Amino acid sequence: MPQIQVGDLAIAVTRKNIKNLHLRVYPPHGEVKISAPRQMSEATLREVIQAKLPWIEKQQAKLRNQTLPIPQHYCSGEFHRFRGQAYPLQVLPTMGAPWAQLTDDILELHIAAKSTLEQRQQVLNYWYRSQLKLRVPPLLAQWQPIMGVTVQEWRIKRMKTRWGTCNIQAQRIWLNLELAKHSDRTLEYVLVHELTHLLERLHNARFHQLLDQFLPDWRSREAELKQFLITK
Repeated sequence: MPQIQVGDLAIAVTRKNIKNLHLRVYPPHGEVKISAPRQMSEATLREVIQAKLPWIEKQQAKLRNQTLPIPQHYCSGEFHRFRGQAYPLQVLPTMGAPWAQLTDDILELHIAAKSTLEQRQQVLNYWYRSQLKLRVPPLLAQWQPIMGVTVQEWRIKRMKTRWGTCNIQAQRIWLNLELAKHSDRTLEYVLVHELTHLLERLHNARFHQLLDQFLPDWRSREAELKQFLITK
């Protein structure tokens, strides 16, 4: 991938058939990538990057201060998060179909003794997904009439850099599977954030005014979520 060097910063650049430039800072190390219109000159690109340097440095500083995820091997004794709390994992051998459950403050993973890390992760993620599917509908039932919006469809998937997305035209919301690990208040924040996009597409002053109206403490909820990197 082509790169542009601006001072000590090496930025990966992808040319696309788009109208606007998109600049993002990626966890965990603050790598900077740009998607730029094909017709944009390198000189203009450098000017934009130069103007954005303070913002880039601020985002990289935030990433350095985030809580790094501990590598998981899905073995007994590890702690895994669910709804904002950490629970010890107990791996129990079974001859039947694998499954997981939370019981007596212990996260049980029932799976074949010779299972691989990937298989254990897959079963636990299936359980996380099933739990998140139970938590979302009551929130939608609560917030849609309050906000005067309607979601035609919502789905769950793993995302590397976002907690949620909203397809305004299709009235569809995607939620990150990782939200299953986080508190009810942060899940509610992400959902209300995405619902607000059905009223205002951009992250502009009106968008934040709407968030202030619907969820006055959204900033503290956002700050709670920003302590954590999204697990890849």
